[in-house]
Amino acid sequence: MTEQQIRQIVLATDDLDASIAFYEGLGFPLKFRDGNHYAALDGGTVTLALATPLDHPIPGQIVVGLKTDDVDAAAAAVEEAGGAIARAAYDDAHERRAVVYDNQGNGIVLYKTLQR
Repeated sequence: MTEQQIRQIVLATDDLDASIAFYEGLGFPLKFRDGNHYAALDGGTVTLALATPLDHPIPGQIVVGLKTDDVDAAAAAVEEAGGAIARAAYDDAHERRAVVYDNQGNGIVLYKTLQR
């Protein structure tokens, strides 16, 4: 199996600006923002990500982001272990990503940063 690291917790939001202000007020500085649909805040060893429905795969749930060196192989391993693939691997502007469910229906985003 490929190397995996829990790197982010993704929270859904309908108002990215308000969510950023809220978490910055709690001491989490903004690291990265992608338009009006995604922001990453510095949570120390784990990124606190905020995502609107465009980027949040499962509204209303907390999703764990697992950084991996091979998204396709990791998604296949989840399926082989009894989980399910919700969205097959694809490339977006910044990363290769797949959305999967574990064997209990919890959402996981598998991702690898693209070098462009």
